[in-house]
Amino acid sequence: MEFVEWYPRGYGVGFKVRERLYSGRSAYQQIEVYQTEGFGRMLVIDGTVQLVEDGELSYHEPLVHPLLLAHPAPRRALVIGGGDGGTLREVLRHPEVERATMVEIDPEVLRVSAEYLDVDRGLLDELLADRHARAELVVGSGSDYVAGKEAAFDVIAADSTDPVGPAAVLFSEPFYRGVYRALRPGGAYVTQAGSVYLFTGEFADAYQKMRRVFDRVWAFSFPVIGYASPWAFLVGGKGDYNFERVSLERAARLELTYYDPERHATLFQLPRGVRLQLGL
Repeated sequence: MEFVEWYPRGYGVGFKVRERLYSGRSAYQQIEVYQTEGFGRMLVIDGTVQLVEDGELSYHEPLVHPLLLAHPAPRRALVIGGGDGGTLREVLRHPEVERATMVEIDPEVLRVSAEYLDVDRGLLDELLADRHARAELVVGSGSDYVAGKEAAFDVIAADSTDPVGPAAVLFSEPFYRGVYRALRPGGAYVTQAGSVYLFTGEFADAYQKMRRVFDRVWAFSFPVIGYASPWAFLVGGKGDYNFERVSLERAARLELTYYDPERHATLFQLPRGVRLQLGL
């Protein structure tokens, strides 16, 4: 069998699959889990690939580690979305993080991920039982959660689905303003922003909205297994946060597989046409 996620203009990303292990609809979205032929299990939400077990680090590493390594002391972290547990898992690899909160709107994503995927390394079970020493889980809306916070976090990472349905609000200017208020001075926010080539318009739109809110915004890309790569990311800084320099000393402890801190500058090598569309 095959599973193909179709993008605009007839472009598809596909996997050979052996079987569908789970299919169900939550209050928010359709959730499926497949056993692929060569990449472990695959999580699919509303027909879009969220991750494959053998390759999820190619997404979670560039989402998390550049953001935290560019911050001198990321003690308090927030993850919005990320119900598979991978983003929070990577955040907690940084010993500087004293406390992390994950806000996930769909409890069914948490349950399915904990039962069917080997991504969280047992983290979700600990969160659901409220027995993790450094992290807590909030089931609810990420936009509502940040709206009630002020100067509470050093870093915030949004690990959401594409900007449609329940995730659409996470790509809006009001949400970005809430995130900005929730950040401490010198803090920063990161989000995925879609396919560089196939969602260039959405990428540019999110970039311009963030520029109206944050003191400085950086756009970068990374090749992600299972996505229509290269995949886009956006970082918004508050105050004197500088995403262009990362701590190589702290990075050496992480033993990363995909993101290379010693070649951090390569993240910013966007195609010329895309840079022009973003106004860079």
